[in-house]
Parts: sequence; structure tokens; C-alpha cells
Amino acid sequence: VVFCFCRSIILNNPKKRNALSLAMLNSLQTDILHELEREDLRVIIISAEGPVFSSGHDLKELTSTQGREHHSKVFEACAQVMNLIQDIPVPVIAMVNGMATAAGCQLVASCDIAVASEKSMFATPGVNIGLFCSTPAVAIGRAVPRKVALEMLFTGAPISAQDALLHGLVSKVVPEERLEEETLKIAQKICDTSKPVVSLGKAMFYRQMAEGRNTAYSMASQAMVDNLALKDGQEGIKSFIEKRQPVWTHTTDKAHK
Repeated sequence: VVFCFCRSIILNNPKKRNALSLAMLNSLQTDILHELEREDLRVIIISAEGPVFSSGHDLKELTSTQGREHHSKVFEACAQVMNLIQDIPVPVIAMVNGMATAAGCQLVASCDIAVASEKSMFATPGVNIGLFCSTPAVAIGRAVPRKVALEMLFTGAPISAQDALLHGLVSKVVPEERLEEETLKIAQKICDTSKPVVSLGKAMFYRQMAEGRNTAYSMASQAMVDNLALKDGQEGIKSFIEKRQPVWTHTTDKAHK
């Protein structure tokens, strides 16, 4: 029995360039949280219908007519979704085929892994319409070197998939016809691992990245000790020594105290 379920979330409003309206953000949050406790859920893949992955916020929601309170709601909902992607124990992969701009680019930067087709482009063009991409900058500034992020933010100029790969915004660039296959390959590799080990590792990765070096080492060392206490941690080592495939429990059961 393969202990693996891969959830697919598809942004499906191509007529509106998959804009991250408040309704779309709420829907995305609901879909991410749906049956998150399901034992066999191992990977979530976020993709989109149409030629644009996501154009970012729906600008019609950001006019004075909507008012300051509504604007706050939009950005709060967006931040919640971006944080949620990194806070949940399951790896999230963005499968990008097309343009990802502003909050759409932020979404790609927030995912744990991003696979893009060669035709994909990435931009933070807000500055050109008088709205600096300050919230996308949080995710993008943590994904790419500062000077690359600031050039994107100050000019709004798009970067190619290859440049996005070069600078660390995406993990892999593949021909369009191989996009799904390559994304599923990564998902399958994750499925071959132990669920609690990946969960522990993901949580620790983001926690230690926010710390200074010495604190990060201290936290990560403790995480490795905790990892070794898992039955799956000991099974992995045992199977390596015995030159066989590991048989994961996919539980947080302990091998020792």
C-alpha cells in the first residue's frame, strides 16, 4: 500500500488572470486546510488554469470606494495564506506555467518548492501603478538575493524562468510539456519518505532560518535529537545499515525517550 495522497489545488479564474481576490484567498486557505490531518496527505501542489499563474491582487478591491478597512482585510488574508503554506506540516509545491506577478509572485516565493515551465515569467510591477509590492517583498526578499529583489521591486521589470532559477525564486525549470511529470516526480520522492520526519524538518527549517547562526544550530541540533527518538528515525538508520528499503510507520511513535 502506498501511503501517499497528493492534493491538487488549481487557481481557476483565468478570465480574471487568477487574481488573488479576497474570495480567492479565502478559498485557497480553505483548500489548504481541507483534511490537513488526513494521515496519507503528503504533498499539496498549487497550479493554475490559463496563461497566467496569478496576476496578484484584484485591483478593483483596492480602490478608495472599498475603503481602508477592506484593504486591511485583503492584505491580512493574503499574509495568512502565505504564512499558512510555510506553517503546515505538509510540503507545498507551486507548479507554474505562465506569468506570476505581484502577490502571484509572492505565492510562488512562499511555496516550499516551485517548478516552472520555460515560458513562465515573474514580476513585481506594483511600482508602475503607484502601489509598491511591499507584501510580496517579504516572501521574495527571503527567496532571492537582496539586490535582485530590489531591482524587481523598483523597476517592475519581469524576469525569465531561467533568471528566477538562477536567483533561487524557483527550484526547477522544465519544458512546458514536462511540467506536470517533473512536479509529480518531486511529489513522489517526498511520498517515499517518512511523513513525521518531513514535518519535523519543514517546521525546523523555517524556524531556524529566522534566527541567528548560533541559535539556529542549537535549535536544529535539538530537532535532530528529537528526530532520532522517532521510530522512523531509527528505522531509517537500521535499514541503511542492513542495506534494505526502510519500512516507515508514518507515525510520531517513539523508539526511545
